[in-house]
Amino acid sequence: MSKVVPLLTEHDLVKGCQQGDRNCQKQVFEKWHRKMLAVCQRYINNNFEAEDILMQAMMKVFTEINKFSGLGSFEGWMRRIVVNEALMAVRKQKIVFESVNQEDVENSEGFDPGSLQVDAEYLFELLQSLPTGFRTVFNLYAIEGYDHKEIASMLGISEGTSKSQLSRARQMLADKLTKMNTGDTKTVIQ
Repeated sequence: MSKVVPLLTEHDLVKGCQQGDRNCQKQVFEKWHRKMLAVCQRYINNNFEAEDILMQAMMKVFTEINKFSGLGSFEGWMRRIVVNEALMAVRKQKIVFESVNQEDVENSEGFDPGSLQVDAEYLFELLQSLPTGFRTVFNLYAIEGYDHKEIASMLGISEGTSKSQLSRARQMLADKLTKMNTGDTKTVIQ
């Protein structure tokens, strides 16, 4: 007969992890594994590398869990660690962030990919098809909610470069979605 493990509250899980309880660590990992892996996969195209980054991030979560004050969301605190680990991997790739002139940035501000009817999996594939610099800034700005000043600081680039990367990412997504809507599926995800 197998032992039934009670599901603990988030507060209890955190307390248990802070005390080094392996069962609590396992429950934390199982509870948030898929969601945090999806965060890693938005920044890293290689699934094996995304898994490795997640493992490094979870190790950091467990070794630094005593720094979690209990104020705010544990998931948000953990997500920040996962994003930072993914960004460290992105930085190691020596990405070249292309500059765009200010007029291009201003002309693409109105595009909202969320206004279109697109399957979530397909949208994920579109995001993965973006060049790494564009995808990284788009993720940080549009999904994680960072502003350009924060992104610039995180990536060691200027605010203008952050804005231009976002602009180019939006334009590429708009172009790909337009091709999709016109039936030109061969060139949408490349």
